[in-house]
Amino acid sequence: MTYSFRKTLLCATVSLAALLAGQSATAQEAVFVLNTSEVGAPTYNPIKANNLNKATTLIFDRLVSQAADLSFHPWLAESWEEAPDGMSWTFKLKQGVTFHNGEPFNAQTVADWLDLFKASENAYMSEAVSKVEVIDDHTVKFVMSRPEPNLLYNLSSSYMSVIEPKSFKELGDNYGVTEVYGTGPFKLDSFTVGQETVLVRNDDYTWGAPLARNQGPAKIAKITFREIAEDSTAFLELKTGGVDMLLGVPADLMAEVKKEANLAVLTMPGQDVYYMPINVTKAPFDDIKVREAAAKAINQEEILASVFGGVGAVANTFLISALPEGNVADSAKIKYDPARAAALLDEAGWKMGDGGVRMKDGQPLKVSLWTQGDSIFRRLTEVVQAQLKAVGIEAEITTFDSSMIRDQYKTGEQQLAVRSYNWDNADIVDWFFGGDRLGYPNVSMFNDPKAEELRKAAMTGAKNMEERVANFTAYHEYVLTQFPMAPIYQPVDAVAYNTERLVLPEKINAPGLASVAIMDMEVKD
Repeated sequence: MTYSFRKTLLCATVSLAALLAGQSATAQEAVFVLNTSEVGAPTYNPIKANNLNKATTLIFDRLVSQAADLSFHPWLAESWEEAPDGMSWTFKLKQGVTFHNGEPFNAQTVADWLDLFKASENAYMSEAVSKVEVIDDHTVKFVMSRPEPNLLYNLSSSYMSVIEPKSFKELGDNYGVTEVYGTGPFKLDSFTVGQETVLVRNDDYTWGAPLARNQGPAKIAKITFREIAEDSTAFLELKTGGVDMLLGVPADLMAEVKKEANLAVLTMPGQDVYYMPINVTKAPFDDIKVREAAAKAINQEEILASVFGGVGAVANTFLISALPEGNVADSAKIKYDPARAAALLDEAGWKMGDGGVRMKDGQPLKVSLWTQGDSIFRRLTEVVQAQLKAVGIEAEITTFDSSMIRDQYKTGEQQLAVRSYNWDNADIVDWFFGGDRLGYPNVSMFNDPKAEELRKAAMTGAKNMEERVANFTAYHEYVLTQFPMAPIYQPVDAVAYNTERLVLPEKINAPGLASVAIMDMEVKD
């Protein structure tokens, strides 16, 4: 279904001058292809969404911006001060900011916006804020129910994009689908779910994050974000000039991109982890020995070399290696160990049978292995299938459309799967293994009493960042020892673009290619 906000041009003829003007406008337009992990987002409502894409970062602003070194900087909040005991934060807000529908951004906006989070799926991001006091039109005080060392990160996240509260309430479930209003550098023009999103420049925008050289308006007048689930199809579109940029380039296509004289690859530190969730409630994986065996059957080094051409790094934990909470005990890291896998399966009663498939009580060790339809996941899943078979586990691959697989996970019928996430904060362990989120995002159906205790301490028990890192490290480490997943691979964050069409900034001071980079990006005439 397509939702369009474009005004219809009521004219029967087009003059030469109009044609020339149209050609000039086209020169300031760009077409991007979203990363396959972002395909299928059904809404631009940050409060209710559990999957957002890069277009979200252009429709909305955040109170806080984050630099490439993960430090925090002003945005809609010009400055802030935390009380020594962590029980309050005072924010000075930028003046002269308006939403796309003309409503002003002010202190009351912030109070009303945070109030909307309370009953949402993403409530945990503002849960520590007990109340918001409006000091004056451009000063707010967050009174905390407990210290929250992670508050600035949350406020810099796209899931805490600042929305316009009045239209949110008026539109209900249609907010983010038929209409959406932020303060960002681009406005939503049209949205075709699962196909494309068209954004047009907000010409009034002058309050961009200071991490970009250009605080507004944007240099690009119009951006179309296309959703192409098949990586090879997206590359063909880039090669033939149908699109200007791929926001995600799998490692196996980088060499092909580099062969083209007019194409270039930009790489940045990655925030993704590919992994194999294991459903702990489905036999035979309700037996921890079988889960550990399946996890230790995965040869991460072989996958790095054969599937990803040596680009990126192996993953031995659930978190990206840049995070201190990933520094767990070596014994908790999940590494390839086929001898251990075979011994565990023997202990669990699964003896090797004819054809290399293990048997128990006359039944073969056959399981389902879910994946999504784009090429990199298919190739990776086929290698995982072969590695499982090498220890006697026969996995049958079931492929789902990338835009539909999350709904399939909600059934809880999966046994194994191959998937990825993109996040640069330790709270992703809570998101994917919290006992109250079974099905999706907790694809592993993991609900462990000790894990829940450690989860609570990690999410709410820290008075400062040092304590938070320690608590999350302990939580992460315990989850790894229960084998609800097998880590596989950490890619770099790579984009490919047409150098004859786009000029990228020399330096991008942000964790990824999103609003800050796009504000400094230009389209060649």
